[in-house]
Amino acid sequence: MKRPASGCGGECTGVRAMPQEAPACQRPNPVVSPPRFAIPANACDTHAHVIGATDRFALVANRSYTPPPAPETAYLGMLDSLRMARGVLVQISVYGTDNRCMVETLRAHPDRLRGVAVVAPEVADAELEALHAAQVRGIRINVLFGGGVALDAMERLAARVAPLGWHIQLLIDARNLPELGPRIARLPAEVVVDHMGHVPVSAGVAHPGFQWLLRLMRDGRAWTKLSGAYRVSQTGAPFDDTLPFAQALVAAAPERCVWGSDWPHVAVERPMFDTGALLELLPLWVPDPALRARVLVDNPARLYGFATADAG
Repeated sequence: MKRPASGCGGECTGVRAMPQEAPACQRPNPVVSPPRFAIPANACDTHAHVIGATDRFALVANRSYTPPPAPETAYLGMLDSLRMARGVLVQISVYGTDNRCMVETLRAHPDRLRGVAVVAPEVADAELEALHAAQVRGIRINVLFGGGVALDAMERLAARVAPLGWHIQLLIDARNLPELGPRIARLPAEVVVDHMGHVPVSAGVAHPGFQWLLRLMRDGRAWTKLSGAYRVSQTGAPFDDTLPFAQALVAAAPERCVWGSDWPHVAVERPMFDTGALLELLPLWVPDPALRARVLVDNPARLYGFATADAG
């Protein structure tokens, strides 16, 4: 399966062209090794997906890939193996704006889980209110995989969700930030950039787009997810070539970094890896335990509105 196109169509206003057939994804590795370092209470995995049975939840025609099921039970088992008390589900692109599969899981675990939905620019206020009641706290714009909402809707959607206290989550290639950055800086809602900016390691931390991401974070205009190392690494597992990028992000604004597993790891060409190995990168990226607790606990609690009491 080929990596999504690194750009977003010149003007960065839409998704890339879709293949005639969406290739099948690998299944996630059933082995999830427990962490070998101390995980603080109320730690949160801020990026994962659930995928239901196709007879209940239809996949959109313009998807980039076809994933196997990744049900609620497997997702919660992964969180438990990683000793994550909390989790954030992100609407997966293959469902488009049909958030039902994610919402069902959120409603079953309202104290433990939060969500990030995908909605159309013309979404009704009643739908936004229902999603908020289901613990959704943001919306995603995705220009790297089919099924997403285009960037030309970013300002309109930000204005719709800002009164709810929601954020805009962007799956973009940060190499395009010299063009997009000024628009992001003007948005009325918080912004979260997926997967460390999705910048290939080969581009280097000095790339103007990555430097723009650091600038947005330092200026209080963006957050980032320390996630998706396998999506940007050149060397493969254990993905240690991502260290300079992660450390630069944490150094720029530690209060604006959160961690995510990206389970069940869709659209991956490499041999499937142990999700626990991804968590083992975090002590390398963030060596200080107190700062790590900020990334795993305090920052996601603030961004997603978790209560201060222990999750159930």
